[in-house]
Amino acid sequence: MSDVLISPSILAADFARLGEEVRAVDAAGADMIHVDVMDGHFVPNISIGPIVIEKLRPYTAKPFDVHLMISPVDAYLEAFAMAGADIITAHPEAGPHFHRTLQVIRKLGKKTGAALNPSTPADVLDPVLEELDLILVMSVNPGFGGQKFIDSQLRKIEAIRQKLDRANLKTILEVDGGIVPANAQAVIDAGATALVAGSAIFGKGADRYAAEIAALRGR
Repeated sequence: MSDVLISPSILAADFARLGEEVRAVDAAGADMIHVDVMDGHFVPNISIGPIVIEKLRPYTAKPFDVHLMISPVDAYLEAFAMAGADIITAHPEAGPHFHRTLQVIRKLGKKTGAALNPSTPADVLDPVLEELDLILVMSVNPGFGGQKFIDSQLRKIEAIRQKLDRANLKTILEVDGGIVPANAQAVIDAGATALVAGSAIFGKGADRYAAEIAALRGR
């Protein structure tokens, strides 16, 4: 499991000291920093916008893995790219022409991602599979942290892994929602190559971050 990428979700971090939290998980061994952007429309919560990402950018050189849970999404892609996002992940349901959304992200010089809600089938990605740098499988319904992992998503992860392997694609297969050390191995075994974790890392003190990240890697 040691090769799995860990992307701590700052949604679970202490927002009063967000820059320091980002710096701490960077030092603790995070591979990416996961940023959840929610608009109160596409999902029932509101989080942060481009200006926060811009202010956090100096705190780490690690990639910002930005998950846009906003609709319509296209009008905001440039703002997040300019703010410092490295990977921009959108939902196919968040705009009328998802292929065009991916083209815009690529034109902005960023890596492309597609996020699938628990009820969104894997086959939705078939027409754009080769356009993706990252696929994010939501293993909870997006909008809030601290939810329990939805076991049925393991089958979706397996199905996507088979699609990627058949096409000989090196796309990152990321899973977000309810990830803890107790289920991380099952998610990896299903085919994931990256794990997003919020509550499993943050909230226990910065001196615990390295141990929590190592536990997700099975060390």
